[in-house]
Amino acid sequence: MAKLSLSVVFFFLFIFCINIGTVEPSMARARHSKHSKARTFIEASCQTTRYPALCIECLFRYANSSIQNAQQLAQVALTVSLYRARYTRSYMLKVAKELKAIKANEYPAVRDCLQQIDDSVNQLSQSITELRRLDPKAGMTDDIYWHIDNVETWVSAALTDASSCVDEFPGHRMSKMKATIKGKVLNVAQLTSNALSLFHRYAARYRAAVIKKP
Repeated sequence: MAKLSLSVVFFFLFIFCINIGTVEPSMARARHSKHSKARTFIEASCQTTRYPALCIECLFRYANSSIQNAQQLAQVALTVSLYRARYTRSYMLKVAKELKAIKANEYPAVRDCLQQIDDSVNQLSQSITELRRLDPKAGMTDDIYWHIDNVETWVSAALTDASSCVDEFPGHRMSKMKATIKGKVLNVAQLTSNALSLFHRYAARYRAAVIKKP
């Protein structure tokens, strides 16, 4: 009887192991399929931006099943741009404080650039908040147009401020400190440009989808 019971236990363990071996690869294949679709979607979308290589590099790390449409991709792109702008602002705050303490000649340019990056941070934050208010199921109402215009206005302003900051450091022959700031701010401007392109793409599809509805 004991031998029979033991045999039954081994039988069920064997069946359980088979099921585990079958389910796990299936789940892995499903995850891989979603991941591959997200990567393909990101790559295709990034080709419409001004800096596609940077776009792909920064967004591929978010290539998971949560990115399934143009609105989500635009929101991720704006969030990446915001994080980079915040990081750059923190770096410049530290540099500006040091330059002010020693009354360096570079301080005015860094101070002005810092103000512009601070404006970019605020504008990107506002644009993300506004984008979250867009409801694809709501139809093309006046409120939706207003939200879309707000996002486009704020992201465009953020791009203008970042680009103006880059212009504070003209030419190529400059100190290491200036070159570092210029490089960081240029990165913010390029990411913001890409985010704006991806949002334009989303907004255009949104308008087209609503127009097609009876």
